[in-house]
Amino acid sequence: MINANLSHGTMLVDLAPEPQMCDELETISGNMRTMGECNVVVDFSNADIVTASSLSKLLKLRKLLIDSGRRLILCGLAGNTRSVFTKTALDRVFEFAADKSVVVTGA
Repeated sequence: MINANLSHGTMLVDLAPEPQMCDELETISGNMRTMGECNVVVDFSNADIVTASSLSKLLKLRKLLIDSGRRLILCGLAGNTRSVFTKTALDRVFEFAADKSVVVTGA
């Protein structure tokens, strides 16, 4: 289940672990038109792995947001999860923050 809330023009999304993560990312992408003009922060604190399918969904979501002038920020990535982005060179594609509070407060 997606736990999302809106704060300061930013949608905060706490993702569930796989396999639900993939479905949640698809739902978020599908709801882009109704989300308004907000950036999206995806918190991976509950995730221990990221599948290729979820990476694909993240890339799709990123494109949708960038095409509409918004940002996708990933946070809360632990060592194993973060290493997936590093090994696939996606750490150069996505924007990261230490945690969601940093993004919301603008620090």
